Amino acid sequence: MKKFGLFIVGAIATIVALANLGPMIGLGITLILLYFVAKEFLKTESGVKKVMWAIIGCIIFAFTASNIPAVVGVAAVYVLYVVYRKWNQIEEKPVVEEENDPFTNFEKQWSELKQL
Repeated sequence: MKKFGLFIVGAIATIVALANLGPMIGLGITLILLYFVAKEFLKTESGVKKVMWAIIGCIIFAFTASNIPAVVGVAAVYVLYVVYRKWNQIEEKPVVEEENDPFTNFEKQWSELKQL
């Protein structure tokens, strides 16, 4: 039963992650670009270049902010990771039916007493 629940949660998380795949890629690209713009902004000495890099950074930040729904996709990928870990931890235990036959139970107890 636990594996069925994990399967349902994993299926929903997969659908959400695939639906947000485009925004996640866009978010990743814009974050990388924003990182490089920030590095160039800090490296430059000229005031005009700093203003130019600041304007470029603001434009890229606007693109990054438009991809904020991708955070839902990132959360879905994390849920998939947790489901994968839980799936491997669950061990199916076979159902063993105990015999209610009094003679079989007597034989087990008798053999235990003999060992003492």
